[in-house]
Amino acid sequence: MAHINKILSVFIALVILSCSNGHDEEPPNLASYLEDRIFEKGAVIACAANDNITKEVLTFYYPEEGASDIRYYETTNTQVDNSIFSNYTRVFLQNAPFFNGYLGKFTQVSDTEKWVIVTFELEGEIKISNPIRTKQISKPTIWTENVDIDQSNSGMPHFTWIDNAVGDNTIYFQVISDAQNNLLSGTYTFENHFQYYKTNNVVLNITTETPPFLTLNGTYNFTLMDVSEDNWVNLVINKKFIAQ
Repeated sequence: MAHINKILSVFIALVILSCSNGHDEEPPNLASYLEDRIFEKGAVIACAANDNITKEVLTFYYPEEGASDIRYYETTNTQVDNSIFSNYTRVFLQNAPFFNGYLGKFTQVSDTEKWVIVTFELEGEIKISNPIRTKQISKPTIWTENVDIDQSNSGMPHFTWIDNAVGDNTIYFQVISDAQNNLLSGTYTFENHFQYYKTNNVVLNITTETPPFLTLNGTYNFTLMDVSEDNWVNLVINKKFIAQ
């Protein structure tokens, strides 16, 4: 009798495990996750750089209001076809706020360059970023403070930097933030200059509210990302300044 009970217990355990795996198993790749779902490609703004001190790969993204189930997918290497979603496997990474949550950031230590995709769900659809080519080995991100700041127009500083300083530039992303690291404006330009807060040369704007006036003698930060066509950040400019 004891022998029969033991067999029954093992059988029940296997059935429960089988049902659990069948219901809760993580989709093995991005293609499986998207199966029978409505999705939109190129709908997540994202890019990646490497940290200048830790050398970690930092993947930045802009989570639209209401975004949920934010995910990180990557390929095994850069030799695979980056347009085939079955080549991307989900990886669970530390997901931290950037600019106090206005943006998000995945952090990873990797000695292999890969293709990366960020996804999130919004209003019943899966939003997908364009593929990001990490280049922490072949073209590490350069970090600098080199930017010219013209404050002749009080409260509206004009920032100018060297155009395509390290080659392979497609677009520039610039952020003005306060001393508490709150994002005041986030804009993209093709040109190597931006004035706070004028949008005449802005081609993409993630600023959701009218930016505040800069306080005279207040401390602020200018951050620039020089982004390539495959969404790698070639260069970062990070400069603290006092509003005049």
